[in-house]
Amino acid sequence: MLNVDRLTKKYGDFTAVSGLSFEAHPGEILGLVGPNGAGKTTTLRCIAGILKPQEGTISIEGQRLADDPVAAKRALAYIPDTPHPFDMLTVVEHLRFTALAYRVADPESRFDALLEELELTEKRDELASGLSRGMRQKLAIACAFLRDPGVILFDEPLTGLDPRAIRTMRDSMRARADAGATVLISSHLLDLVERLCDRILVLHRGQALAVGTLDEIRATAAGSGASLEEVFFDITERHDEEANGGS
Repeated sequence: MLNVDRLTKKYGDFTAVSGLSFEAHPGEILGLVGPNGAGKTTTLRCIAGILKPQEGTISIEGQRLADDPVAAKRALAYIPDTPHPFDMLTVVEHLRFTALAYRVADPESRFDALLEELELTEKRDELASGLSRGMRQKLAIACAFLRDPGVILFDEPLTGLDPRAIRTMRDSMRARADAGATVLISSHLLDLVERLCDRILVLHRGQALAVGTLDEIRATAAGSGASLEEVFFDITERHDEEANGGS
């Protein structure tokens, strides 16, 4: 399970995330949505241990990140929106490197199935420098999946993917959640979030405006039958109006 409690991250005088609290559970896909600058990537980077928050606690499978960062990070995988693989390693060499770094048992027996699942079989011996953006994205995801992490963080996971690859990726994320992983997805693709995610967190100006199933959030915004897009705009625009004194 992933637990974020009163997370606050500032850059100088600017507060990117303010007192953010939420949980994500095993077997669940939680969608993190918000406009540009809402704090989505900052939140993911804090959870991944890349950024250090000024306040708050983050626990990953019961392990506090601040107390034992190595143990906490071992339980999670973070796939950024723009992966940077090693240009002079091939696809399969990336898998071998990941297996050695994380002490994955008998990794070679899993390579073929993983490469086939992510449509990388024909690229297994190609250098990362020769891969398209979408292929680099799939390579980063393959390295993450190889470890079977308990918590998986995706920041705009479908960037650069074609329609077939998008369908494959949706199926792969759903399969990991169904197998018991906790999956957190940050995406601007509201249709994807609506179709794939079990619960949704609406983040705006660094604060959580709503969290729950789409039906639960609909009950407080836009009304029954509203799409996530309609709900999203209703919540964020109403918040802005209130912040501006109702004008």
